[in-house]
Amino acid sequence: MAFYTPAAYGLYPQNVPLQQVVQTLNRSGFGKEDICMMVSPKHPLATVVREANILQVDRGVGAQTAGMMAWLMKFGAVMIPTVGLFIRSKAFLEALMSTQDGSPSGSRNGLVELGFSEVDAERFESELRDNGVLVYIACPEKAGTSKAIELLRLTGAYETATLEQALQQELAQEIAA
Repeated sequence: MAFYTPAAYGLYPQNVPLQQVVQTLNRSGFGKEDICMMVSPKHPLATVVREANILQVDRGVGAQTAGMMAWLMKFGAVMIPTVGLFIRSKAFLEALMSTQDGSPSGSRNGLVELGFSEVDAERFESELRDNGVLVYIACPEKAGTSKAIELLRLTGAYETATLEQALQQELAQEIAA
């Protein structure tokens, strides 16, 4: 079952200040529950998640880790291949857990279930293997995708599109080939 809703996405470099990106999106009317991120396993957030231990002796480090984990759990979904998956939104849960037995689908780390083509999902998975972040915004109103694209570009995304644009571009490339 793919998650079909108007959506926009942006690809960011590894060093993007994600909290600022999210704050910009929130101030413009996009809720955290509408945001899904795919983070490289080599991203600093992945390191925090991988090494999370809320029972650490050093309370300062434990509190900082707990704060970061609490922040991540407020999003619709956060996918960190080979590290972890956080899902808060019922819509993202249904899309990302769409196999018959209820286990994660595993197809391109859930990107196909979010509406990406197989080709784009494979490209993003490969690109994000070593660094970067993909920020996906489910936009309940079609007009929201234009606003989302503008905000993603403004906050430093080096590639942006709506899912509709991405699928149209892929179809055009297939026809031309």
